[in-house]
Amino acid sequence: IKQEQEEPEHQQLKEEEKQLCINQDEEQLVNSEDSGEKRNEKQKRQRYQKIKRQKGKTECSKQKTHKKAQRDQKQYSCEICDEAFSQSSSLMTHMRTHMDKKPVTCSTCGKSFQNKSHLLRHMIIHRGEKPFSCVTCGKSFIKKAYLVTHMRSHTGEKPFSCVTCGKSFITKAELVSHMRSHTGEKPFSCVTCRKSFISKSNLVSHMMIHTGEKPFSCVTCGKSFVTKAQVVTHMMIHTGEKPFSCVTCFKSFPLKSHLLRHMMIHTGEKPFSCVTCGKSFISKSNLVSHMKIHTGEKPFSCVTCGKSFVTKAQVVTHMRSHTGEKPFSCVTCFKSFPLKSHLLRHMMVHTGEKPFSCVTCGKSFISKSNLASHMMIHTGEKPFSCVTCGKSFITKAHVVTHMRSHTGERPFSCVTCGKGFPCKSELLRHMMIHTGEKPFSCVTCGKSFISKSNLVSHMKIHTGENPVHTT
Repeated sequence: IKQEQEEPEHQQLKEEEKQLCINQDEEQLVNSEDSGEKRNEKQKRQRYQKIKRQKGKTECSKQKTHKKAQRDQKQYSCEICDEAFSQSSSLMTHMRTHMDKKPVTCSTCGKSFQNKSHLLRHMIIHRGEKPFSCVTCGKSFIKKAYLVTHMRSHTGEKPFSCVTCGKSFITKAELVSHMRSHTGEKPFSCVTCRKSFISKSNLVSHMMIHTGEKPFSCVTCGKSFVTKAQVVTHMMIHTGEKPFSCVTCFKSFPLKSHLLRHMMIHTGEKPFSCVTCGKSFISKSNLVSHMKIHTGEKPFSCVTCGKSFVTKAQVVTHMRSHTGEKPFSCVTCFKSFPLKSHLLRHMMVHTGEKPFSCVTCGKSFISKSNLASHMMIHTGEKPFSCVTCGKSFITKAHVVTHMRSHTGERPFSCVTCGKGFPCKSELLRHMMIHTGEKPFSCVTCGKSFISKSNLVSHMKIHTGENPVHTT
C-alpha cells in the first residue's frame, strides 16, 4: 500500500521538475536586467534543489521497500521439512540439522558444530567467560537468551502451556519434551541397549551408564555423578538443606519431586499400576522395579560375589555386607546401620512408636512389612516354601534361615567362643551370655531375660496361663 501511495507522488515531482526545466530555458532567452526577475530566478533554483532532494528520498524509500519484499518472499525451501528461508546460506545451515553434518570443530576439545557462530559460543565455555549476569541473584550466563530464561525463575513466568493438560513451562523445549509424555513419543534411542528417551539430554545422561563416565564431582567428598543436578542434590547431604516441606506433617525434603511423592502417602494416590498383577505404586521407578519380579530380570550384579539384584540401590546396600560399612548411626545409642530405613525403624524402639496396626487384633508394628507378615498369621497364608522338604513359611527370610538346617551352614560366628549360628538374631542372643546383658525385664517382679520370648513365657507365671519356668 505504501508503494502504491509513493508512485503518484513521485510522478508529480517528475512533472514539476520537467516544468521548471522548460521555464529555465525560456528565461535564458530573455535578457532581463530587472532585479525582481532575478529574485524570481533565485527562488526557482531553490525550488528545483528541494525537488531533487525529495526525489532522492523517494528513490531510497523505493529501494528499501523492494529489499523488504525480497526478504519476505523466502524463496528457499527445505525439501525434508518444508521450512522456508530468505537466503540460500540459511537453508544450507538448516540442512545440516537433517544430515547431522557438523563441519566446524573446536580445536580445544574436538567437539563439532553446524556453523561458526555455534563454535564461537562454545569457545566461551573454555575461556570461562559469562558476560550476562542476573541482577537478582548474580548468576552469570554465556548467552543473553539463557539469562532471559533464568529470569523467569525469579518472576515465576511460564509462557509456554500444554494444550492437553494446561501445565505451563519456562521454555519451549520443556513444553516439547512434556508433550511427548502425552503422545508417548521417544525419538532418542541408545545405540547400545536400544532404550528410548523423550529428550536428548536424557539420552546423553543414560549413555554415561555404559561408558562409566561421571564428569560432575562433589567438592566436599569427591564423589562423582552423571549429571550436575545429581551433584546439587548430593550437596544437600553435606549442607543439610531441605527447602521443600510437607504442609500436612511438616517433613522436609531436599527435592520438590521427593515432596510430591511423599504427599501421595497422605492422599493415598498411587497412579502407576502393574498391568500383570494390578498392584499400584507411588512412582514410576517403583513400578519398573516391581515389573522385574514378573520378568525375573536382575540386571545389577555384585562384583564381589556375583549375586544379582533388581535395582542398583540393592547392589549398593548389599556391598555393605562385604565392606561392613554402616553409615547411618543412632544419636541415642550410637548403633549403626547400613540403611537409613533401618535406622528410622530402629529409632522407633526408643520412641515406642508403632504406626502400623492390625485391623483384626489391634497389634501394632514398627514397619509395614512386619504388619504384612503378621497378617498372614490371621489368613494362614505361607507363600514361601522350602524346595527340599516343602515346608512353608510366611517370609522369604524364614525360608533362607530354614534352608541352613539342610545345608548345615552357620554363617554367623561368635567372636568370643567361635560357636556358629544359622541366623544373626541367634548370634546376638548368644552374645548376651558372654556380656551378661538381659534387656527384657518383668514389670511385675523385675526379673530380666535375654530374649523377649523368654519374658513372654515368664509373664504366664504371673497370669496363671500355662506357666513355664525360664531362665
